[in-house]
Amino acid sequence: MVELDYLVIGHVTRDLVDGDFMIGGTASYAARTARALGCRVGVITSARHDLDLSGVLDDVTITRFPAATTTTFENIYSAGGRSQVLHSIAETLTPAMAPPDWRAKIVHLGPVARECDPALVSTFGNAFVGLTPQGWMRSWDQAGRVSACQWENAEPLLARADAVVLSDEDVEGDEALVLRYAAQTRLLVVTQAAMGCTVHVAGQSRHFSAPAVPEVDPTGVGDIFAAAFFVRLQQDGNPWTAARFANCLAARSVTRVGLSGTPGPEEVTRCGRGLEE
Repeated sequence: MVELDYLVIGHVTRDLVDGDFMIGGTASYAARTARALGCRVGVITSARHDLDLSGVLDDVTITRFPAATTTTFENIYSAGGRSQVLHSIAETLTPAMAPPDWRAKIVHLGPVARECDPALVSTFGNAFVGLTPQGWMRSWDQAGRVSACQWENAEPLLARADAVVLSDEDVEGDEALVLRYAAQTRLLVVTQAAMGCTVHVAGQSRHFSAPAVPEVDPTGVGDIFAAAFFVRLQQDGNPWTAARFANCLAARSVTRVGLSGTPGPEEVTRCGRGLEE
């Protein structure tokens, strides 16, 4: 039996920026964050055989299914925000791909390009289920240009989830949609970049400001926030302290480039200590 504290399901990606590529994807950022928080971490993903994950997911148990190509995004940053082009996509991840001897306290479904079969939400019994549905809220045209779209068949996923984290960009600032989702799930967090986050739970909504920091690279910040939030919430059940903790780690992450933004032990300690002050 493989006992995990944190299992993330989603594609590791090749992220192209200015002609160079780095490893990315929710699976990478969330797994590294959970590992920094002391969790035993597993990943279920799909990628081409030659994608080198050494040094990226060390001390993480990986089940990787072969694919003809690796999911590849081109990220284009401008004063107006980020635009993306999806160049290729790996295999769909299904319940049959989950090793039968794996057990996890937290299961994080983190699609980036609709790769997670929604049936995965019911695959792991009574595990804490966290969703970052960004990849179900994306569509792309024939040229691969990515845009926001409606989250299809969201209701059963929202009903099963213990916590859902999405961004205001995912919902295109639609507050009515946010409130509808909040009414359909136990706990919903909307991240708002440098402004922090708003937590909706049990009919209450509270906003938490993020620390002001110089931004270098925002890639993966939502995934770092989500992993930190899910872990802290599963540990103590307090959404307010989980939000403050996740805000702290996420803010520090944007001061570094790419996966180097995932937290180190000193940051985990400092952000955790701040909750006690």
